[in-house]
Amino acid sequence: MACVLEAPLRMSVLSEVTASSRHYVDRLFDLDPQKVLQGVIDMKNAVIGNNKQKANLIVLGAVPRLLYLLQQETSSTELRTECAVVLGSLAMGTENNVKSLLDCHIIPALLQGLLSPDLKFIEACLRCLRTIFISPVTPEDLLYTLLPFYQDVLLKDATVISHLMALLSRSRYTQEYICQIFSHCCKGPDHQTILFNHGAVQNIAHLLVSTSYKVRMQALKCFSVLAFENPQVSMTLVNVSVDGELLPQIFVKMLQRDKPIEMQLTSAKCLTSMCRAGAIRTDDSCIVLKTLPCLVRMCSKERLLEERVEGAETLAYLIETDVELQRIASITDHLIVMLADYFKYPSSVSAITDIKRLDHDLKHAHELRQAAFKLYASLGANDEDIRKKIIETENMMDRIVNGLSESSIKVRLAAVRCLHSLSRSVQQLRTSFQDHAVWKPLMKVLQNAPNEILVVASSTLCNLLLEFSPSKEPILESGAIELLCSLTQSENLALRVNGIWALMNMAFQAEQKIKSDILRGLSTEQLFQLLSDSDVNVLMKTLGLLRNLLSTRPHIDHIMSTHGKQIMQAVTLILEGEHNIEVKEQTLCILANIADGTTAKELIMTNDDILQKIKYYMSHSNAKLQLAAMFCISNLIWNEEEGSQERQDKLRDMGIVDILHKLSQSSDPNLCDKAKTALQQYLA
Repeated sequence: MACVLEAPLRMSVLSEVTASSRHYVDRLFDLDPQKVLQGVIDMKNAVIGNNKQKANLIVLGAVPRLLYLLQQETSSTELRTECAVVLGSLAMGTENNVKSLLDCHIIPALLQGLLSPDLKFIEACLRCLRTIFISPVTPEDLLYTLLPFYQDVLLKDATVISHLMALLSRSRYTQEYICQIFSHCCKGPDHQTILFNHGAVQNIAHLLVSTSYKVRMQALKCFSVLAFENPQVSMTLVNVSVDGELLPQIFVKMLQRDKPIEMQLTSAKCLTSMCRAGAIRTDDSCIVLKTLPCLVRMCSKERLLEERVEGAETLAYLIETDVELQRIASITDHLIVMLADYFKYPSSVSAITDIKRLDHDLKHAHELRQAAFKLYASLGANDEDIRKKIIETENMMDRIVNGLSESSIKVRLAAVRCLHSLSRSVQQLRTSFQDHAVWKPLMKVLQNAPNEILVVASSTLCNLLLEFSPSKEPILESGAIELLCSLTQSENLALRVNGIWALMNMAFQAEQKIKSDILRGLSTEQLFQLLSDSDVNVLMKTLGLLRNLLSTRPHIDHIMSTHGKQIMQAVTLILEGEHNIEVKEQTLCILANIADGTTAKELIMTNDDILQKIKYYMSHSNAKLQLAAMFCISNLIWNEEEGSQERQDKLRDMGIVDILHKLSQSSDPNLCDKAKTALQQYLA
């Protein structure tokens, strides 16, 4: 029976909810235009600040009728304007409201309204468009779509963007709304290029000196998104002047302490993007004395939580690749200690009586931790003393370890980045990293994470597997070989590089069992796959792995006895291929290692093709390759080893001694010395 009663109950509730709103919609269909206009005005007053009323009117079908009236040429301009105002008010409700408006194709209707000659109507349409486009549920690409009616009216240039650029000069409201639309809809290089090619820089630059604060602010925000990671825009901005003043100078004025915080932060972002793009030098006074101190100020306790997040993230980006900026930032206003406060949110519940404050703290707690980790990562990227200060900061290692297991992917990624930055320290690998068993949560992260986190986590693991790291042994025991071998098969290039790099570090001065496990885990097929990888980094790291595997005589002989044929085949392919000097040098060094084996060297001596290649590289124009080839020869002819006489005789018959005599006269001291040392083996 409950199922039977439920539907009528729902219907009665819906009836009660919508009945009081129905008369607003009914009046939109009146035959008297004046009554329709008054109905729209009354609807406007009813929905202001009333989300329930907005939802009711949408359910009752007000949106299609309002859009119809807005698009009718027979409607008065006043009616069309009021319709746009009501639609804008509906859009200010919930995200579901915006979705309903989008489903009714509101954007094409409003864009068409921009072709009207009436300024008030244009401003109402732009205001509504602004509200819709700043909603996270609105696809930005709708702004960049070619619309048929624009082709009909604007024959030469049928894009929405070009028409919006033309409307910028109409009023301070069109300037404010259009700049806001651009800054929210510019997501990535494609959008930046479209706006740039439509003259965004030239059309918006003069708005930075507008008498309206809102216009100046929106223009500034536009430039901050246009210049972000965009050298073309940044290089253009640095040379643009407004009223005889270059844009960087205008941005610096907007950084001053007497300006609103929002303006200081956004102008700092503009200068940061220009600096990172190379348009402004990192040692320029506007960066060192203005931008960097401004961003450090934004990290202080006095600032709002959201300002502290934005300040820290922008500063992290500014100093990320510059050692000197990292050093300056680290000693500015006790920044390293100041950042520790970012981890103290939310405050203890007992200390908070204001529920709104608790909700606010909770909302920003993840963002604060993420921003702090990012900035610590940038600060500690290069300098050992800075890393030491970071690690000695209150509970820092515990915070990083906790960050690795947070529910927020962004916080986990930032924590891994911070750990990666600190893992570049030899001292910290031996002390703090071992004391806190950092490798355990790191291995857990590597088991199941998105590629973005995997790339940074596997880079960190590479450092933890260096021979002086105490973490190397427990990582090996935890099944790292299998994990790393699987990474080498990834379609993601960075993961392939990191997987093979970590194995290379693992193999350095390792026991024979570990080396055998690596070879078994990789398989011959995968090894060949890596050696034929199109990326030179993968190839170089794979050759580095082989070189580390083939070290110490017993290991060389053991590995060559089981994998000799395949390894010699791989070496031949690389020496015959179109590879750079570094790749061929590394390959010849592998041959030199094989030649140092007791039994393994016979695989070279019985391979005339390889011997001819070594001979060829002894006479190569590049000294590095000559030297590497000479190492092979020296190891093959060394007197104290069994069978050396037979090997010397064979190599003499090939003309190797003649080449050694020539090289002993070389102007390169390394080649000369190596050749003389080799010749002494024949004389001994």
